[in-house]
Amino acid sequence: MQKLNLSQTLSQKLSPQQIQFIKLLQVPTAELDARIEEELEINPALEEGREEKEESSQEDPFEDNYEEDISVDDRDINLDDYLDEEYSGYKMQGDGNYNPDDEDREIPISSQTSLHEQLIQQLNFLKLDHRQKLIGQQLIGSIENDGYIRRDLEAIINDLAFSQNIETDIDELEEILVKIQNFDPAGIAARNLQECLLIQLERKEHPDDPVVQHALQIVQDCFDEFTKKHYSKIQRKCDLTEEETKEAVNLITRLNPKPGGTSDGLVRTQYIIPDFILTNNSGKLEVSLNSKNAPELRISRSYAEMFDAYDKSDKKDKKLKETVTFVKQKLDAAKWFIDAIKQRQNTLLRTMDAIVEYQHEFFLDGDETNLRPMILKDIAEKIDMDISTVSRVANSKAVQTEFGVYPLKYFFSEGIATDSGEDVSNREVKSVLQSMVDQEDKKRPLSDDKLVKLLNQKGYNIARRTVAKYREQLQIPVARLRKEL
Repeated sequence: MQKLNLSQTLSQKLSPQQIQFIKLLQVPTAELDARIEEELEINPALEEGREEKEESSQEDPFEDNYEEDISVDDRDINLDDYLDEEYSGYKMQGDGNYNPDDEDREIPISSQTSLHEQLIQQLNFLKLDHRQKLIGQQLIGSIENDGYIRRDLEAIINDLAFSQNIETDIDELEEILVKIQNFDPAGIAARNLQECLLIQLERKEHPDDPVVQHALQIVQDCFDEFTKKHYSKIQRKCDLTEEETKEAVNLITRLNPKPGGTSDGLVRTQYIIPDFILTNNSGKLEVSLNSKNAPELRISRSYAEMFDAYDKSDKKDKKLKETVTFVKQKLDAAKWFIDAIKQRQNTLLRTMDAIVEYQHEFFLDGDETNLRPMILKDIAEKIDMDISTVSRVANSKAVQTEFGVYPLKYFFSEGIATDSGEDVSNREVKSVLQSMVDQEDKKRPLSDDKLVKLLNQKGYNIARRTVAKYREQLQIPVARLRKEL
């Protein structure tokens, strides 16, 4: 039996305009050009360029009817899918001046061979038969980007049997592997770090040099002690003096632990484009937006005149009415986009101004110890906006100062209590911790317990586990691994 129930629900939904603003707010400067170019392509009512004075003095022909007859898609919008959409486009480089004639130009790309191609070229110089070359190619294909072969040789033998119909054994495979390990760069095709270091030491220009011989002995017989920096055990086991051990260890540490690199021979450079520019004019801090964040956009005058002509025409023509409905939708979309860009600029400046005011002492001299504890909520309350809005601004934006380019996330940090009752930024504690490690006696590095005591003496109330966490964030190894001869 069917029943009718009456219930009330309260829900929040973002309008298309709000979603458009949120998307634009989180787009970094490097991608904003592409997003604007995309909008210019799909909306003919939107144009680049400064709005003409004549247009500004006239009444907006569609402003009075802005809320009327707007065809808005009422389908439910999945906000997560909408916000996670990636922006891409062709207008990502240069100074933003786009010329349609440049579309068909070929961009020269530098010729560069990858690591695997270089190894195949060296393989072709060896006097190998067809079968041995196929085995060599299989081995080279198993080399990872850092230069190591981590696959078990038995697995490679199985691959050769199934894919190449070649039956081989461990002895033949290792024989060809040794030939490949003699290729450049030195240390290539090693199966572990120990083998990689041995290959490089054996290929030294003067292999009979006592320092090279001592280094070989350490890597062969005391590799575990070497990785743990147990130098006293190495001296006893290898019967070396402290000076001989020091020279050998220095030679080993200068070897390349990743002979293949990490990018397969292809170098990629990533550039940070600052969203804000901070200048110090005689102690007065001034924030300005990167010019790419303030594009000049206007509504097409021809489209506005087309809409104005409709008001004076016979409105009974069905085809004309459909045409004008399309024109109005494009005009409204253009106005929404321009307003969203302006709102984005305003929100970015308000957020950055608040951060500069909050961290005023740091921006004066760039001293990290002057950073104050600051969380998203502090800025959100200061500019009277939601925390999520501040998070979107801080997540992918950067500011250019007189002492470097900083991501906005850099200025947000937790507070640590001091003996005086004040809260200081954890970045200040990290800076002090880093300086302690830099100035320590490397023969007797400071343990975490000693670092805690020294920090407490300086007035920072901090626990040992917090010191360990900060040390790991600063990529500082434990005291045992910082020890030097």
